[in-house]
Amino acid sequence: MSARIRLKRFGAKKRPYYRVVVMDSRDSRDGKAIEEIGYYHPIETEEKQIVLNEEKVKAWLQKGAIPSDTVHRLLNQKGIAL
Repeated sequence: MSARIRLKRFGAKKRPYYRVVVMDSRDSRDGKAIEEIGYYHPIETEEKQIVLNEEKVKAWLQKGAIPSDTVHRLLNQKGIAL
């Protein structure tokens, strides 16, 4: 199993928010997640947009989970080293 850290979409039309989740890379975007580790709300104010559990993120990165391009950018914004 190849684990990826990626976004899972929620919200209404034109009002999205995303959960940052760990999933099997073969599962669909909105499929069953292994673990939820945060959320990303692009419409919120700057300080409330990204909320991540840094301990869980680092633990999954240590286990070999690969972040998607968007999640990689979000981790860089939060200052979490890869």
